[in-house]
Amino acid sequence: MSLDKIWLSSPHMGGTERNFVTEAFDTNWVAPLGPNVTGFEKDLEAYQAENTHVAALSSGTAAIHLALIQAGVGPGDEVICQSFTFCGTTNPVQYLGATPIMIDSEEQTWNMCPVALKEAVEDRIAKGKKPKAILAVHLYGMPYKVEEIHAFAKAKQIPVIEDSAESLGSTYKGQKCGTFGDYGILSFNGNKIITTSGGGAMVCPTKVVKDKTIFLATQARDEAPHYQHSELGYNYRLSNISAGIGRGQMEVLDKHIDLRRAMNSFYQELFKDIAGVRVHVEQNAAIFSNHWLSAILVDPSKTGGITREDIRLALEKENIESRPLWKPMHLQPLCKDFPYYGGKICETLFENGLCLPSGSNLTDQDRGRIEKAIKQLFKI
Repeated sequence: MSLDKIWLSSPHMGGTERNFVTEAFDTNWVAPLGPNVTGFEKDLEAYQAENTHVAALSSGTAAIHLALIQAGVGPGDEVICQSFTFCGTTNPVQYLGATPIMIDSEEQTWNMCPVALKEAVEDRIAKGKKPKAILAVHLYGMPYKVEEIHAFAKAKQIPVIEDSAESLGSTYKGQKCGTFGDYGILSFNGNKIITTSGGGAMVCPTKVVKDKTIFLATQARDEAPHYQHSELGYNYRLSNISAGIGRGQMEVLDKHIDLRRAMNSFYQELFKDIAGVRVHVEQNAAIFSNHWLSAILVDPSKTGGITREDIRLALEKENIESRPLWKPMHLQPLCKDFPYYGGKICETLFENGLCLPSGSNLTDQDRGRIEKAIKQLFKI
C-alpha cells in the first residue's frame, strides 16, 4: 500500500472559513469587493499593530509591485534586493524596467547582509546611481537584522520595502514583522501560515498610502460617474470570497504559529545528536520566528558523507516532501547579469540547506514517519 504524501507546507483550514464564504454567497457578495475584504483588512490591522493600515491584494508580488511604484521606481532605476529569496520578491523590479542589485546573506538569519548592503549602496552612489529602494526579506519567517538595515537605510534616505511574505506573526523585540519598513508585504498563498487560496496585502504606515494602494489596485479609476483613468492602474484587489477564507484563517493564526514552532522544536530534538546537521533557529531572545518553514544545514564532512541531497532523496522515497533552500537569484538565468555584492554565503546555504515538512496540520504519525526515515538514513 502506498503511503500518503507528507507535504512541505499545505493549507490548514480552521473550520470557520466556510461560514464567511457561505455568507458571501447567501448575500450575493461574490463581486470582487465586499464586507469580507473590509473585515479581513481590519483583522490584519488589529493583529499587526495600532495605527497600521492594510490593503488586501491579489498576491504578495502585487503588493511589492505597488510598493515599488509608490517608492518612485521606474525604468532605469536600481533597487537593492536580497539575492537569497523567491523570484516573487525581485520580479516586480523588472516589471518596472528597473535593475535589481543583488546582495548576499549573512550567516545568522540567512537574510540580507548589512555589510554587503553598505558596500553596494555606497558603490552605486559612487557610480552616480543611488538606489531608489531596498527590498529586504524575512526569509522562512526569520526576521532580518532590523536595526542595522533600517538605520543604514534611514541615514541614506532610501525607503525600505519589507518583504514579510513568509513572516506573518514573527517579531523583533516584540514588534511584528511587516511594520518596520516604509511598506510591508504579506502573502496568503496556499503554502503560507494562513491562506486565502491566493492573495496578499500591503501594510501601510498611513491611510494616504493605503488609499493610494487601493486606487492603483483597482485600475486607478478616477472619481467620476463614468470610467475615467488618468494613471496606469492594475487589477490587484483581493476578492470578497478569498477574503472570507482569510477571515476564518485569522481566527487560528496564532495556533498555526505555535504548531509550526513545535515542528521546529521536533527537528531540533531529532537532529541534536546527529553530527553535521544544524537546524535553523533564532540566535537571540529579541527574535521570534513563526518558523513558517523549518530548515537544516548539512555539513557532509561531519555526517560521514551524507549530503543535503541524500536526505531529500531518503525522504522522497517515503513519499515525504522536502525541498532545497531558495536558489539565489543572482545564480538564476533571469538575473545572472545583474550586479551582485557579497561573498558566497547564500550560495553555500543553497548547496547545503534543506527545507523540511513544517505544516501546522502534521500529525504524530507524520512526525513518526519523518523520524524513522531520518534515523534509517543515519543508521541510528
